[in-house]
Amino acid sequence: MSCATPFKMRFVHLDLKGAPPKVSYLSEVFPLFHALGANGLLIEYEDMFPYEGRLMLLRAKHAYSPSEVAEILRLAKLNELEVVPLVQTFGHMEVYYLGEGETSKQWLQQEQNSPAKLCLSHMQAVASHVLAQHPGTTPLVWDDMLRDIPQEQLKASGVPQLVEPVLWDYGADLDVHSKIFLMGKYQECGFQRLWAASAFKGATGASQALPPIEHHVRNHEQWLQVAVSGPVDTLQGIILTGWQRYDHFSVLCELLPVGIPSLAACLQSLVHGGFAEDVKLKVEHFLGVSSLEIMDTVSEGAGSFPGSDIHALVTQVSLHLRSSVDTLLERNRYVTGWFSPYHRRRKLIHPVMIQHIQPEALSLLSRWSNLVQQLEAALQLAFYPDTIEEWLEENVLPSMQRLQGLLQDLGEAAAPLPLLPPPSSCWDTGQNP
Repeated sequence: MSCATPFKMRFVHLDLKGAPPKVSYLSEVFPLFHALGANGLLIEYEDMFPYEGRLMLLRAKHAYSPSEVAEILRLAKLNELEVVPLVQTFGHMEVYYLGEGETSKQWLQQEQNSPAKLCLSHMQAVASHVLAQHPGTTPLVWDDMLRDIPQEQLKASGVPQLVEPVLWDYGADLDVHSKIFLMGKYQECGFQRLWAASAFKGATGASQALPPIEHHVRNHEQWLQVAVSGPVDTLQGIILTGWQRYDHFSVLCELLPVGIPSLAACLQSLVHGGFAEDVKLKVEHFLGVSSLEIMDTVSEGAGSFPGSDIHALVTQVSLHLRSSVDTLLERNRYVTGWFSPYHRRRKLIHPVMIQHIQPEALSLLSRWSNLVQQLEAALQLAFYPDTIEEWLEENVLPSMQRLQGLLQDLGEAAAPLPLLPPPSSCWDTGQNP
């Protein structure tokens, strides 16, 4: 393996608060992570951890069992992946609204108190507790709440002696100079060891289904520039984040198998100091793909990496399902001209036009139904039922329902009208005209 990378530690982030993979799937991808250049895992267990006692109510329906957690740790060790658990004690807990609660507002009214002081006091308390319970542990913290705190206040808080900040930026246009300046600020405050955090997926849209590989590769190339241009040996490593939800209330973004090509390109870029043509060839070899086109939203085609069937099928659905249904419903001249929403509501259609619409609609429904069945079967090997239900309901069901609705309306419009009795006359009833 090349020694071109300035990042000694390369952690892959597993966000389990959405679409948590089955342990059997993790057993397949951990060897690939190692082969691609990862030497650590940042595992965000969230509600997949087998909490007990009073915390048992936090468990997800399909939470890992204690034996499964032990198996994950065994598999990680087997593949030389150091495990760091991620527990969101402050991050992802509505931190941006710090100071807006009634108790906090009263505290902030006291002289010399501020939101920055409130933030630092909480971090100091949590970090001190962790270190008291586990003296050999080093707490890491996301740095976004630290960036704008004045240097002297940071230094006086005692926090720099307790934690190591993780400077995160997921942008393809990351400002290298501002990151180097921030690293200098943190060092002067007393933080001696810093970490970087990039992203291989889950950072370009809350409902993103396919990772834009070029964006993520560019993000890692920018971090490489930061590492080689900043203070020597300050950055201990980099965390390649792969967020699965933006928060607990958001939809799922890119599934882990779909993000594997992006992860491969990013890890190999870090290992070799960039994404040159020879690195691209190495990535293609690892993935078993004939060509990885990072300029496209995602590369279509088969591969041999774990979950490559999910990757291929999700790509088909994401790129073509909605557009194919839209084309039929909104641009087919027979549908728009002879079976518009006006006609559909009234179940009116010329019988000849049925033959121009129904066969194509049935063929489209059959093709997508077969593909979705394949996708559901592939997803069942890697994910739990609730994940499959959510992903299909968000990404497949709306288009399929529109297609099925068209066919249902066609069927009702084509049905023969019921024979009605002739209208009665006043003579038939003997009534006066």
